[in-house]
Amino acid sequence: CGSDMTRRRLPRGLYLLTPDEHDGERLLARTLPLLPFASCVQLRAKGLDRHVLLATGRRLRTACRESDVAFIVNDDPGLARELDADGAHLGEDDASVGDARRLLGDGAIIGVSCYDVLARARRLASEGADYLAFGAFFPSPTKPRARRASLQLLSDSAVLGLPRVAIGGITPENGGPLVAAGADLLAVISGVFDAADPAAAARAYLSCFKDPTPA
Repeated sequence: CGSDMTRRRLPRGLYLLTPDEHDGERLLARTLPLLPFASCVQLRAKGLDRHVLLATGRRLRTACRESDVAFIVNDDPGLARELDADGAHLGEDDASVGDARRLLGDGAIIGVSCYDVLARARRLASEGADYLAFGAFFPSPTKPRARRASLQLLSDSAVLGLPRVAIGGITPENGGPLVAAGADLLAVISGVFDAADPAAAARAYLSCFKDPTPA
């Protein structure tokens, strides 16, 4: 993994976003047991101070590497470089794909939020993004006012030839139609971390990929 590898594609499956925590040890305790079920983990650490963030991020990166799980940093290509992450995820207010690529190297995974806009996905794909995230598909407790995307967007974006990530209020029950429409990964925070049994919830999401329900 890391910047010394040729650019990798994310395998299909569960894209796990870390929960908001003010305690690095608690973030790790909640996340590490779920690595066997994840294709990718994105570090979202808005509540951690810089010192704790770096220490926590390095431990999570090492654990992801040992589990062969891609390790992505949210919003901050500079932090991704500091942590020797596999890549960074960029929203509309973050660095450009080109700037992130120059900082992280050709081997890095650069993912982008495309929200509900196919034209944005098309432009970012042409700029060299490695995967496209669309959403929110359903109301989400994490971002209740997020703009809403349609299933059609997943099928329409197939022509771009990149892995597609669906995000926003996804449950094991509504994830099947997203996969059937073309989602390669289901991005989840609360659906796993707020579950009574997070490991069982993670397994349930993976069942969406075994027998996707037609939309």
